[in-house]
Formats: sequence, structure tokens, C-alpha cells
Amino acid sequence: MLEQLSEEEQIRISRREQRRRQMQLEKRRQMQRRKTIRKILPYAVGIMCILFIFIVGSSISHRVTKEKENIKNSETINETDGTDIQMIQAADDSGSSVMGGRPESISASDSLLADSAGKQNKVYSATATADTRQIGEEVISKHALLIDLETDRIVAQRDAKSRINPASMTKILTILVAAEHVKDLDDTFTMTLEITDYAYVNDCSSVGFLDGEVVTVRDLFYGTILPSGADAAVGLATYVAGDQETFVEMMNEKLKKLGLSETAHMTNCVGLYDENHYCSVYDMAMILEAAIDNELCREVLSAHTYTTSKTGQHPEGITESNWFLRRIEDKDTGGEVLCAKTGYVVQSGNCAASYGVDNSGKGFICVTADANSSWRCIYDHVALYKEFAAKEALQD
Repeated sequence: MLEQLSEEEQIRISRREQRRRQMQLEKRRQMQRRKTIRKILPYAVGIMCILFIFIVGSSISHRVTKEKENIKNSETINETDGTDIQMIQAADDSGSSVMGGRPESISASDSLLADSAGKQNKVYSATATADTRQIGEEVISKHALLIDLETDRIVAQRDAKSRINPASMTKILTILVAAEHVKDLDDTFTMTLEITDYAYVNDCSSVGFLDGEVVTVRDLFYGTILPSGADAAVGLATYVAGDQETFVEMMNEKLKKLGLSETAHMTNCVGLYDENHYCSVYDMAMILEAAIDNELCREVLSAHTYTTSKTGQHPEGITESNWFLRRIEDKDTGGEVLCAKTGYVVQSGNCAASYGVDNSGKGFICVTADANSSWRCIYDHVALYKEFAAKEALQD
């Protein structure tokens, strides 16, 4: 440790500490929401059942009473029937409303959309030192990297700067670029056949949006990450830039601002294989660090589940899950993994980028590529956090 830190290093450490506190606060809020939902759910169900029985009983009683009046006043039966129909319709309209909401999702407010110009243009980097360790046989992925965010030091690595296809990890950059240009998460976008066919023709994962379906911009953000939906990603790109090609130019401009343009280049916003679509796991770690510095991106990347808005095509919405976060949450990492995005193409195997903290709250970024299965990818991240991040905590 240097006895005296430069002003830039002090600012960087202060920023890391602020971000760590924000993540811990967000996590506590998530856990509290889940506990609250679990506690009130049985009562809510019971109350809904009682209300349903009461409404049905009242409706039956009302109709029986009305029928009796009709019999007694047969001379005005036509007029009475008209009134009865109006009352039944009103009752039906009242009973048709359904409680909404997005259980297990994190709602991003519009205040999260504006980052400072300084953050948007910041150059991210991490440095290997004499203490940087090579990764052993406990990790199967051919490319791997673990970075200590407090010191911007590469803790452990394996072939971290070789070129790979980032597959759907690409979508981290997609939402980062979009987050810096979107102003209203509640604005809507109409899906087109061209967009939905793009996912189908290229055999991509999709949310399941349909041609002509009107969805919110918020739905596009979460749909891009949790189910890795190509339909959501292309929809988001089209909403922001008018078409995917123009948006990809914005992605490459962002890489330039991040200081990564010499080693990273994108040709699509989804992660489809292309020999000119590439980066390294190191580059992806820098992209993820920039994303978690953006509050909206951090919230989307940390969501375990999310339910899209109700539409005519999907009256109950579509429930999505970040399976990496849900599969790793019960594994012993020596801390907690808070944000993640996976990817897969044949040429790069199973990939993942994640952000986690150790038990003291110290932040790390982990990126791996070319594992032989999605589960192996998860266990590689577990091994890297437990083997190296935990040791870092003990040394501190």
C-alpha cells in the first residue's frame, strides 16, 4: 500500500465506497420487499377470497330481489329488464379489474436515467501486478478474469485479453448505450414483424413479444437482460436510434469513449456471431464496470425476476428470470453476486459477466468465456469469487 494516495486515487476509492453502499442498500430493499410480499401474500389472498364471496353473494341476492320485483310488476317488465342489464354490466365492469404490479422486480425511476457527462466519458482500466495470479484447474473456462474494483487491480486471470465473441454479454453494452439516451421509461414502443422475425430467423432467445404489441421502454430494458431477448434488444435499439445499424454505431462510439475501441468492436446489439463482432473478457469487464456505475443498468442487471406490462396480446404480462442470479444465489461465493449477464455462441461457448461483493462489501467483477455448459460457467464464477476474492478479503 502506498503511504500517500493521489487525489485521483482518493476520488476513485470514495466512488467505490459510495457504489458499495448503494448496492448494499438496494439489496436490503430487495430482501425487505420479498419478505413483505411473503408475509402479506396469505392475508391478501384471504381478503381477495372474502371480497369475491361477498361480491358474488351480493350480486346473487340483488338479482333474486330484482326477479321478485319483476314478477310483482309484470306490466313494467321490459323497463325493469333494461335497468337490470345496466346494473349487471356495471357489476361485471367493477369485477373485471385485476390487481397489477411487477412482483420481484426493481422499478427504476426516471431519476436513474441521467448520468453525468464525466461518468459517460470515463475511461475504465484495470492493471495486472506482481500479485496477479494465474487461474488453475478449478476453473474450466478458457478465458477468465477477476478484478478488484477498489484498486482497479487484476486479481487473477487466464488469457484475459485474447479476442472472443462476447455473445449475449453484448447486451450489457446495449442497455448502457440506451440508458444514456432514454428519457422516459414509461414511454411505449410498438413491436414490428421485422423485429420479431429477427429473433426467430437468427434462432435467438426472445421475450415473446408479438407483432403490433405495444410495450414500455422499461419492458425493453428488462427483456434485453433477464431472458436475453433479441426482440427486446432490437426493439430498444430501434426506439433509441431508429434502426439497429445506427444504434451499433453508437455502441462503437461508446467503446471509443471507454478506451476500448482498439480491441473491441460490435456489429449487432444482440451478440450474434460475426468475425467482426469481438472483444476480450477484459474489455467486457470494463463495459460491465461502466454499466454498474449507471443506476438504471445496475438495477436491471440485479433483477432476479420481472413481469412485463399487461397488453392485449399478453393480458397477464410475461414473467422473466435472470437464471444466472437465481442459480448462483445459494452457492458459497464468500459473499454475494449482485449483477450478471450470460451469453452463448458455439464459437465462444458459455460466457458470463458478473459483479459481486465479498462479506465485507468489497466489490469485484468476474468475466469468463468458453465454458462447456451453462452450469460449468456458474461454478467457474463461484470458484473465482471463493478462491480469489475471499483470499483478498483475508489479506486486507
